[in-house]
Amino acid sequence: ALWNLAVNDDNEAAIVAAGGIEVLVSLARDGNQGQKEHAAGTLWNLAINDDNKVAIAAAGGVEVLVSLAGDGTEGQQECAAAALCNLMNDDNEAA
Repeated sequence: ALWNLAVNDDNEAAIVAAGGIEVLVSLARDGNQGQKEHAAGTLWNLAINDDNKVAIAAAGGVEVLVSLAGDGTEGQQECAAAALCNLMNDDNEAA
């Protein structure tokens, strides 16, 4: 559910304000298979925002997402790779 809610800016802000990034990184690292995939998917959506990128990195999310991208299930790999792509994307960079 959070994965879909994180698409909306107001919901995204509420998730982050509630400490969601740290919880999601923890779930992506230590959760069961489904929790890992859904946490990575939610981080994928949250990683669009520049402030969230910093928070995800500070919470150890890059290492967790790299691990899932390499060793996770197919769904985990897809979500983790997309989250990492969003983390690397600089919207302020000139094209």
